[in-house]
Amino acid sequence: RFFMKIEVETLIQAPPAVCFDLARDMDLHVESAHKTREKIVAGRKNGLLELGETVVFEAVHFGIRQRFSAKITESAPPHRFTDEMTRGAFRSFVHQHEFEARGDYCLMRDTLIYQTPFGIFGAVFNFLFLRRHLRAFIEERAKIIKQHAEKG
Repeated sequence: RFFMKIEVETLIQAPPAVCFDLARDMDLHVESAHKTREKIVAGRKNGLLELGETVVFEAVHFGIRQRFSAKITESAPPHRFTDEMTRGAFRSFVHQHEFEARGDYCLMRDTLIYQTPFGIFGAVFNFLFLRRHLRAFIEERAKIIKQHAEKG
């Protein structure tokens, strides 16, 4: 089984603590995922996700309505937190969020580590479509977090 990895770095003119909280903000998450018509259907629906909490999202990806459940499995405020899929379309899916002070800036790093289902078919789908889709999704989310953080 192969693990895929995507890393997106975003430089934000704000302290790590501000970026850390914005990345855990459920209202902001829904705003950043508007292109996939994402909504929260269970778990924490607004406010900041905390260690041990679970959230269930419903969204449309590749024309298919899907549910994705994630749990916060690690938290070290304001430097990092990790969410892991507990139920969804992937064999496994881990999203590591890191926030590093760089002078007056924060380097926000999103790392996705995942496995696709369906063996070679999943690998081909990942190569042709999924990897680009996930990167664009994370980049859009980072852009929204950056806009809100830099607005103050």
